[in-house]
Amino acid sequence: MYNWNWKILWDVSPDGVNTYLQTLINGLGWTLTVALGAWLMALVLGTVIGVIRTTPVKWAVKLCDAYVEVFRNIPLLVQMFLWFYVMPEFLPGAISAYIKASPSYSVIAAVICLGFFTSARVAEQVKAGIQSLPRGQSMAGTALGLTLPQTYRYVLLPMAGRIVIPPLTSEFLNVIKNSAVAFTISVVELMGAARSMQEFSFQVFEAFTAATIIFLIVNGCVILLMRTIERFARVPGFIVSGGGGH
Repeated sequence: MYNWNWKILWDVSPDGVNTYLQTLINGLGWTLTVALGAWLMALVLGTVIGVIRTTPVKWAVKLCDAYVEVFRNIPLLVQMFLWFYVMPEFLPGAISAYIKASPSYSVIAAVICLGFFTSARVAEQVKAGIQSLPRGQSMAGTALGLTLPQTYRYVLLPMAGRIVIPPLTSEFLNVIKNSAVAFTISVVELMGAARSMQEFSFQVFEAFTAATIIFLIVNGCVILLMRTIERFARVPGFIVSGGGGH
């Protein structure tokens, strides 16, 4: 029979300073740091890539299509190892040694990896949002004498941005959940903290149950926030109640 002991959460962890619960909360802080950093990177890069893929510039479209296929089809864990172990080896020796000796190297590698991985998915959402708009909108921009960049800036992107909010909510949640992979490169985020707790205390169920509950609470808060934003940004006729798009 397994001996449940929830009081372990209030016991002092091996660092001699924090309790196991505080260790999990600290891990949550690193989870949110990695997730938010990666999300900002993915949102900017994914938007640019997604927009380019809808332009008439064929060579740029093909280049961005290749980008999306590469980062979308290589498993996240493989990409994480590549950024952490392989990429620094392509840099000059002194720079490579300096980067690998940096205490924040693993966090930066995790942010970059998740940022590129998620940007490919965001690019797909942005592309789909722009292509869902009636052709008459871009034609109206041309009729008004707007250049292509102006048509995107003043006509297409304001509408498409509001349409893609619901699917972007899912991508934001995916970033938070995917950040758990960062523990494989020594980032002590929430999953890494739970793993450390179970290794020292041998209370495996308590450790991962607590981590699961924390993930559920955080993701629930994100869903409520994004639904509020979606409600205010909803475009009548394009986004129906419940987050679906026409």
